[in-house]
Amino acid sequence: MIIAIDFDGTLHTGEWPEIGAPAPGAIKAMQRLKEDGHFLIIWTCREGNYEARMVNWLSEHGIPFDAINEHDPVALPAFGYEARKVYADIYIDDHNLGGLPSWHEIYDIVSGKVKPYLIYKFLK
Repeated sequence: MIIAIDFDGTLHTGEWPEIGAPAPGAIKAMQRLKEDGHFLIIWTCREGNYEARMVNWLSEHGIPFDAINEHDPVALPAFGYEARKVYADIYIDDHNLGGLPSWHEIYDIVSGKVKPYLIYKFLK
């Protein structure tokens, strides 16, 4: 499975442009997702020096990834071109509808151990 993971506010607890501590459970979950054979794309707005700091931080914390804002090369033939929006089977982002589950819950959902859920708020 191809998984796109946001960086700021998702993999770490800091706020742009700073990088905080790893989000609780993020390192272990990312390592397990990679061990399970998933293609992991870091999906971020960071570029230049900010991206370089991010790559160093990911490396220092042992967080695996296969690409940054780039498609899985295996998936490209399905589209016939390299679209701007990175294709993934799942997108993990702190601005997700319903909020970001814990990394333990994220792993369980991706691995099929539990069904995903959505929380809707109806405004009056």
